[in-house]
Amino acid sequence: MEDLYRNPHWLSLGGRIILFNCKQTSVANDRATSELVFRSFSYDREENSLAKACEGSAVISRKTPARVVKCECAADSRSRVTTPCVLVTKTCSKRGTFQYTLFTLNTSNQLEPCIDFKLPYKLKEQVSILQGPTVLWSHEDSVFYTSLQTGGVKQIPLQLTHTIISELPLQKAQILVLGQQRSSDQCSEKQIRSQTLGYTIEDGQVFDGTVVLPHPYICITQSILVLSVDCVDSVLKCAVVAATSRRQLVYFEDAAVKDTCELPFEQPECIQVVHTGRNGCLYAIFFHQGHVCTVWKETFQIASSWSGVSSVHVDDFLGCGTDQMLLFFTDQSKVGQPLEKFLITDLCGISYSRGQDTEAEKTPAPTSENYLLTLQALESRLQSGMTILQELQEELRVKERVLQQAVQTLTDMASDRETAVTQHEQEGLFALWESDDESKNEDSDDKMHDAPPAPSKPRIDKLWHRLTADQLVVGVTLNSDSSESLASVSLSILTEMMGQDSAPAVIQTQSQVFHLPSSSSSSSSSSSSSSAFAFPEPAAKRSRHHNASGPGDLNTRRLAVTAATELTPLLNSACVKCSVMLHYTQRQDALALASSSPPAVLFCGQIDLDIHNDFQTQLLKSPELNTDEVREDLLSLLAVLDLWVFHINSPEYSLGDINGWIQERAGFRKIEASPQYLLSNSSGPSAAMVLHWHQITPFQADLSIHSSKLQMLQFLDSLLARLPASCTIRPVRGVGGQGAARTFALALEKELESLREGVASMLCEESAEEARGHEERPETGTAEGLQRCREAWQQHSERSRKRLSPLVDAGRYRRLIQSVSKAQLDGDLAALLDNQRTPLGSFTADVNYF
Repeated sequence: MEDLYRNPHWLSLGGRIILFNCKQTSVANDRATSELVFRSFSYDREENSLAKACEGSAVISRKTPARVVKCECAADSRSRVTTPCVLVTKTCSKRGTFQYTLFTLNTSNQLEPCIDFKLPYKLKEQVSILQGPTVLWSHEDSVFYTSLQTGGVKQIPLQLTHTIISELPLQKAQILVLGQQRSSDQCSEKQIRSQTLGYTIEDGQVFDGTVVLPHPYICITQSILVLSVDCVDSVLKCAVVAATSRRQLVYFEDAAVKDTCELPFEQPECIQVVHTGRNGCLYAIFFHQGHVCTVWKETFQIASSWSGVSSVHVDDFLGCGTDQMLLFFTDQSKVGQPLEKFLITDLCGISYSRGQDTEAEKTPAPTSENYLLTLQALESRLQSGMTILQELQEELRVKERVLQQAVQTLTDMASDRETAVTQHEQEGLFALWESDDESKNEDSDDKMHDAPPAPSKPRIDKLWHRLTADQLVVGVTLNSDSSESLASVSLSILTEMMGQDSAPAVIQTQSQVFHLPSSSSSSSSSSSSSSAFAFPEPAAKRSRHHNASGPGDLNTRRLAVTAATELTPLLNSACVKCSVMLHYTQRQDALALASSSPPAVLFCGQIDLDIHNDFQTQLLKSPELNTDEVREDLLSLLAVLDLWVFHINSPEYSLGDINGWIQERAGFRKIEASPQYLLSNSSGPSAAMVLHWHQITPFQADLSIHSSKLQMLQFLDSLLARLPASCTIRPVRGVGGQGAARTFALALEKELESLREGVASMLCEESAEEARGHEERPETGTAEGLQRCREAWQQHSERSRKRLSPLVDAGRYRRLIQSVSKAQLDGDLAALLDNQRTPLGSFTADVNYF
């Protein structure tokens, strides 16, 4: 029986541990016989060891070797008693088929064959033995099952992916198969609208699977345990615990997240409940690499964890009326002796170990404090500290300006000069006295006319959000007056934990900025791409073109700021409300210090998350509509889809008919809210594809593709089949094109105009003063006239020297430097956009004029 301990299969029932395995025995004529052997053990408290209770065997095959596939305890429908079940397989010599037999161990400790079936393929590890007994497995995205009642192998009439198998603890237990619908060809209209389906084996009913598990969790759930089920008005009300691939244990009630716990290990395999009596309940989770952790049901926090575990079992091994956990540990030094190192504990005072140290936990248990909550609290404190620091820095700048003005005032008083003092309102101060001299206030206002006005806060036109694919997109539309004064802008999302008093936490987002037409401007869209930054044309250029208002003018634009983040972490944290914050900086004068324009934060509002909403947006349903809602849907789609930009060069073939070919291609329709974009006919946001064709010349064009990588490759393959062999398609880093080059040229022209006009104005004023200085021409006939002529020549020489190094008024020179510096900054920014053809900061360049 030593072969029993080589890679054994374990299960527990009635306080006993039962080991199953297959062994080969030699008989007459050198023929090998395959046998299924078992041995049961019970715990001896006095000896602190597992003592043998009984053993037995059954012959499986006399020709071919056999092996154990799966062993589980399941309720037998004939005796209504939970029975150990073992699934054994052997290879048939004919046609390479596999023979499977399910054995049950009866109360007389006899192995009895229960179910026999053949398959043309080998079963993988995803095999379940549930009540009946019923054997279920998955093969090629299909679920098969067999039992005593079916009399053969059957297939469920649904094509499901990411299959989850469990039991519904109803009055008459039901076997549940849950998964995502793969094909809707043979399903009813009601089933087509549901992306998550559930199927019960006993009655063959199909229902909406989101009443058990929300749709976003189907793909990431690896193990599930249904705690309770109640049918109210033909609707299931379930309490479910699920272990996900994101290292989280999630508790659901009526398909809503109620609590989460971060798990210390990855790849969970099964979840068991440990009833410890008055001390409460535990969830025991077994992981793939031999790790085990327990979570308290009441507090939903980690209780303890172990590593190097070969198997874990939950039963009343001590006969005390409550459950304990029995953990077997692997010991490489004692191969073939799996029962020499184990631990029996309920984490509530009961602990028996053998071959273990007094400290049973090999992996230090995490503290009772949840790391996620601690991290969120630290992030909130950091954000609060940054806000306080910004306020202190602003107060320090005000104090420095007041001190400088005080020193200047004292210096002017000592020199008998008048001093222009700023109003206390401009410095954000409160006056401690009331001034009765109104004339002084008026004079002070006249003298401080050069002081820049205080920047105003951006005005929010609308706050909206969309659930696109598996991401949440939040958008804010700013007023056109506010857009002109902003230098940079982005969004952040703060989450609020339901039922907890912790501070809001900042989640990771990706912000983008799009240009929209002003509500007062024309709604016609431009046919060419426009960059995220554009500069108004100089006066000379505008006088020649006679079109001051255009896509390059920021005065005719609004800003739409979006922030995209993954939806799953929000649902895992049981968050239903999110606060949206706008981060921005104001444009300053060219000579202003960088610290004079600190980043500011503006509260935009709150949004409520509801995953039960329809994921089909108005854009995907009716792209022919021209509404603000469709524009918001398009912005949300562009924010989550990947972007590829290609430059097409066709020296021998005109590209004029490619746009028409794209529109005639199956499934592509024009988006009326932004006609330069084409949308593919898709069933959902994850399958959507947005195209933008920009014709540069008859033989050159830019193609922007917003889609997944596979869809992009498929479309390029069909496009290459349409284009001649002489065409070349080259990927580029962004879209700037002639629009970015034109913007760069306008910025350079404006810089030259500012420099020329400023210098000319100063030199003209100096020339006027010189002209007034030498109106009289001295006579050269006398000695006095000759002396005056010599003085006039010296003055002319001095004026010539000054023209080479002129001395100008400080105020006029400051205004010139401000104008030129601002134009140079705009030119540098336009040059960067033209060189990289990619956005700067959080702004996006690949967005047309909507």
